[in-house]
Amino acid sequence: MSLEALNKQVKTDLSYLAFGGPSWVRTLKKPEGHVYDVVIVGGGQSGLGAAFGLLRERISNILVIDENREGWEGPWETYARMVTLRTPKHLTSIDLGIPSLTFRAWWEAQFGPEGWEALDKIPRGAWMNYLRWFRKVLNLPVINEVKLKLIEPTDEGIHRLHIEGTGAPSDILLARKVILATGIQGGGEWHVPPFIAEKLPHHLYAHSSEAIDFKALQGKKIGILGGGASAFDNANFALSEGAAEVHVFVRRKKLQRINPIRYMEVSGLIERFQALSDADKYAIIAHFFKYNQPPTNDTFGRAASWPGFHLHLGAPWLDVEAADQGAVVTTPQGKFTFDFLIICTGLVTDPALRPELRLVESHIARWGDRYHPPKELANPMLDAHPYLSPGFAFISRDEKGKKLLYGIFAFNYSGLISCGITAAALSGLKYGIRKLVSEVADQLFLDDREKILKDFYSYNEIEFVGEWTKKGVKP
Repeated sequence: MSLEALNKQVKTDLSYLAFGGPSWVRTLKKPEGHVYDVVIVGGGQSGLGAAFGLLRERISNILVIDENREGWEGPWETYARMVTLRTPKHLTSIDLGIPSLTFRAWWEAQFGPEGWEALDKIPRGAWMNYLRWFRKVLNLPVINEVKLKLIEPTDEGIHRLHIEGTGAPSDILLARKVILATGIQGGGEWHVPPFIAEKLPHHLYAHSSEAIDFKALQGKKIGILGGGASAFDNANFALSEGAAEVHVFVRRKKLQRINPIRYMEVSGLIERFQALSDADKYAIIAHFFKYNQPPTNDTFGRAASWPGFHLHLGAPWLDVEAADQGAVVTTPQGKFTFDFLIICTGLVTDPALRPELRLVESHIARWGDRYHPPKELANPMLDAHPYLSPGFAFISRDEKGKKLLYGIFAFNYSGLISCGITAAALSGLKYGIRKLVSEVADQLFLDDREKILKDFYSYNEIEFVGEWTKKGVKP
């Protein structure tokens, strides 16, 4: 099968499901401009999947915006530096159960079944190309180079979205519902420890999420802080781009060997997570944070195979300082001088860190408001996460915020404790999208309840026209 044939198959399959039928949501008109039923912020895999899910529910007055240029949404062509995805190739995601929309169908259309069998893990670039195809074949309503600056709730239950960018059709979009499909960093910000950010000029370091000029680091000595998968991705990438030496520093005395996601994928923990008690949810994610995600064996093998690779275990950074030669790092094993540092310390989740939420974040309920864990599990980083509904809606910590937050959904990494990895990992997306779309649709339906029921009770369109006569059915 060719891609052209697959494109036709997608349209045939969707036609069998009556995809693209008329929307049932009542049109809302305002003098200020067009009102979208849903605006999705973020055109990466989560945003595309959410858009497809809404369209399947016949909610078509939607728009997806993304701040990046077309084809560069998400991390895959920017700061993601792994060679392949870490997720097993057979797991499905944003296809939502349509076989012809799966990555496998797309791959086999180009390389055949034999090519699929020969594939170990999905190449990073191939995944991005699949997302580009997914958007195009479904004709999803995405506009690029549009950045959300602020969500301004109104008294009428509509959110005024202040936007900017070269692709912005106006300064403001109006939306009944807003889905923040803003990825890993969308619930907070990437984290650089203060003892680094406050002591070093930025030309000496970068967080792994930033754009890094690796060509300028050819022949240089680089220090990397972190023991997770990203640290080894960046080590391998830097060495492949010509760095002379890369030293990875890990505070643990042994590398993590357990990846809890692998168990979650086969145990029901991903798809049934929202059914758990708050105590179970908190304990599970606390355990998840304890292990996090180690590098894949092939990633570690690639990095370690370079002559310039060095690994330092039991070596937390105690201090850093700028020197004429570069950055000096102090560890329990001594001092090291580097030309450049890459910080792979993950992110911090807290709605207070998001500028687009500044008008409403004080009303957002956090886990620290709703649940008090045993002392041995308590973690301020977990407590700062928003306490979300099973469908990713923000919940207010006070009466005033209920109306302001109504209709705003956090379909990003900040839903980790409330909803598990259903919006935080590729292996969970197919479950998260369904729960998200269901709650968005329920809200829209209940918002229009009075009009829908009024029309239902007054509905009098004649369907049956047969009449009985003594001789039988009257022609």
